[in-house]
Amino acid sequence: MSLGPLLTEVIVTFILAASLLYKYGNWFKHHVIVTISVLIAWYFSFLIIFVLPLDVASTVFRQCIHETIDGNASLLDNLIQNGGVIDGNITPPINHTCEQPWGSVPEGVFPNLWRVVYWTSQCLTWLILPVMQSYTQAGDFTVSGKLKAALVDNAIYYGSYLFIAGILLIYIAIKPGLDIDGQKLKAIASSASNTWGLTLLVLLLGYALVEVPRSIWNSSRNEYMLRYAYFKAAKLNAEHSEAEETVEDVIESLQGACACIPYSYHPLYSSLETILSKLPPPLRERAERRWHPDGRGEEEESRSVRKTQRKAADSSDADPASGVVASEKALVRLHRQVIKALQTQHRTEAQWKMQVERVVKLEDIAQNTAAGLSLNAGRSFVHSIDPGYPLPIRLLYTPKIEWYWECVMKAKFRKLLAIIAGLLSAAVVWSEVTFFNKDPPLSLFAIFLNIAREEYDYLSIEVISTLVIAYLCFCAYSTLFKIRVLNFYYLAPNHQTDEHSLIFSGMMLCRLTPPMCLNFLGLIHMDSHIIKRRFSETQYTQVMGHMDVISIVSDGFNIYFPMGIVALCLATYFSLGSRLLTLLGFQQFMEGGTGSDGDDDLTAELIDEGRELVRREMRRRERAEDNVYTRREYKRRYVGAGELSTGSGSRYPLSKQKPDDRVRPIHREDSTESARAVLLQDVEPLDYVSGGTFGNVGSRSGGQGGEGPGASFTSRGGGGQRSWGLYQQMEAEGGVEDNGIQTLGGRRGLRNARGLFDDV
Repeated sequence: MSLGPLLTEVIVTFILAASLLYKYGNWFKHHVIVTISVLIAWYFSFLIIFVLPLDVASTVFRQCIHETIDGNASLLDNLIQNGGVIDGNITPPINHTCEQPWGSVPEGVFPNLWRVVYWTSQCLTWLILPVMQSYTQAGDFTVSGKLKAALVDNAIYYGSYLFIAGILLIYIAIKPGLDIDGQKLKAIASSASNTWGLTLLVLLLGYALVEVPRSIWNSSRNEYMLRYAYFKAAKLNAEHSEAEETVEDVIESLQGACACIPYSYHPLYSSLETILSKLPPPLRERAERRWHPDGRGEEEESRSVRKTQRKAADSSDADPASGVVASEKALVRLHRQVIKALQTQHRTEAQWKMQVERVVKLEDIAQNTAAGLSLNAGRSFVHSIDPGYPLPIRLLYTPKIEWYWECVMKAKFRKLLAIIAGLLSAAVVWSEVTFFNKDPPLSLFAIFLNIAREEYDYLSIEVISTLVIAYLCFCAYSTLFKIRVLNFYYLAPNHQTDEHSLIFSGMMLCRLTPPMCLNFLGLIHMDSHIIKRRFSETQYTQVMGHMDVISIVSDGFNIYFPMGIVALCLATYFSLGSRLLTLLGFQQFMEGGTGSDGDDDLTAELIDEGRELVRREMRRRERAEDNVYTRREYKRRYVGAGELSTGSGSRYPLSKQKPDDRVRPIHREDSTESARAVLLQDVEPLDYVSGGTFGNVGSRSGGQGGEGPGASFTSRGGGGQRSWGLYQQMEAEGGVEDNGIQTLGGRRGLRNARGLFDDV
């Protein structure tokens, strides 16, 4: 016995979970409690997937020992009964030796491991993570208020779960011959959890077992993927515009709240400051401006009605112009709206950026394929945008190798992968329908396991088990985030996933993995209560328990409900769901119509719209890059020359310099441009931020999502135009005074947006 293989898988699984969480999450921005909870949820779910094959191999070894002992014991009993004469119907003595698997561990290791992993993940998915998810979106300003709001938000959810558990308890209490004890209570809890997970699992697998092979096959068709990418870009742009409008509405409400609470001595000022701290600096600056529907500026307002406004704020806490009443409940509701609006806007912004990059990559593949097939063109992959490969990858993954992979080999590899996925899906569907038949076994996975068991091929047992479980998990998890109803949640790489989506992914992993593994054990005939035959079971099944306490669930639901996968697979194969959603007004990507390239008419319109939107986005990025290049050249030619001519970076000449050195004479041959350069050589250019949306103002100097320098930022609150250079000056000075009144934020209002937990 050796703990080496188990410890290796435990360590490798932790590294995998931590790496994925680092890729999708943001360890430095998200709260540490959220990061640790999601890491535990992901780690324990992956641990079940990768360690369960070792448990299966150990169970095969124990079954071999028990069969040997039972065979010899029955032979000995027959000899005793017949006076030492062997009956002809008795199997001869078993003389073979059971080979021990290479990953065998001591007896108590797997039970203790499964208890910790299973019950910890169940506590996370049913108790901790739901409350934490509601906590992140609560609008209250204290820890106790957020916890209370989270519990109230989950009251309906917990009430329905307790209602089902109560019905099961009543059923057990009135059934004769059954006594309720601790073990049966655990069985009831695990039965309810596994039933919920199995129901969702069947729905997901019924769609994914057909859609995953089909999507892999379609990904080998570059023209199809390009049309689908244009279609998705059009829909994402509509969602992004709607999210921006929601943010605009929230900013208007915040402007009204700022007008109601204009001074720091107001009792609700700290709550308003907490809301404003969630906003990025440009949006916060807009929200802090005074809101005037009649278009009056701050100068006019401050001269005429400042005293009246202060009295109104002290007495009634209301803004007559905006109709906003300042109260704690109103601010809590506004705080919740701000959190949801910013999360939705961030989600659509991240999805839009990823979709644009995907479209550009597909266009590059199409152009390089057409260029490489010509007679005189070199077969080297050319990018329209620099991918930013590291130096080791650039040395190994040369443009020539990249062309052959992207334009020739990748499509063939994906077709082969689609065929393998299709065969696995067919095997899963067949095994789901026939796994309850024990003699002869019809489940393909049970047949493969029996063949490997006879040869004591533990490596094949572990490989088959890992492959099947991993494929089931990939189908279920990938489909979960593709469902249109759950589009609120997303996993975006490059640290762009928000806390809400990470918590949701952790919950779903913990809920789906245990019933999925139990279903797999039924497919390979490792569950004695399904095939009605007594034998040594896995330690995982012994810890999870059986659902014999509830005969309705154990005899009917868990055996025949997975057979509903067949009906869902047929509906997915004929795209009945997409056709129904299209008829209801939710346009889906439909092929086979009368439009261009065989697409539906409305689909073709959305494809054309998406193509134009992506081109517009690329032109915008090109203009931003040109502006950055222009500014860099300006600084190099004029600002740098001015510093060199004066001998220092100061804007004013030194007192020791000669008058001739202080002023450069302009000669007749100097052009107008050089004369202007002399006047402007010491002036630092201002960075302007384009106004309008959060996504456009998020970056400066040509960053992604910004219009680049040179575009003016115009406020909608009647405050005029202000440049980013002024923002920097305000930050350096600790705030600015507008007619003697300091802004709400001061220097604090110009820092980066805070996390969801930072206010407590």
